[in-house]
Amino acid sequence: MYTEKVMDHFMNPRNVGEIEDASGVGEVGNAKCGDIMKMFLKINDDGIIEDVKFKTFGCGSAIASSSMASELIKGKSIQEAMEITNKAVAEALDGLPPIKMHCSVLAEQAIKAALLDYSEKNNIHIEGLEGFDFDEDLH
Repeated sequence: MYTEKVMDHFMNPRNVGEIEDASGVGEVGNAKCGDIMKMFLKINDDGIIEDVKFKTFGCGSAIASSSMASELIKGKSIQEAMEITNKAVAEALDGLPPIKMHCSVLAEQAIKAALLDYSEKNNIHIEGLEGFDFDEDLH
């Protein structure tokens, strides 16, 4: 049912924890399934995500999606991180069962929520955030 990559990221999640002086923090959740993701970003003056940590309360797919999403954006620019979609997270995990695709959506939303927090704290505009819907149905 689960790919080897999903199992690896669930059993050995990367970048777990929090960043005390994070540049941006985003928390998203889904009341229907109970998954909650919190993403912490450390962004340098050049707009590069130097560090990323996450805390996730949820199923194995949610933890694996958070772990993979953190790996996909670490060392990337803000714009590169904005281009990460839930499909990219799922593909990087070699797929998720259809009933668990909402976990990859949650990971994309957590990244964008943290970037939104960063943009508001620093009074900067990030292209693509203005129309992002954090309340879209995840199922």
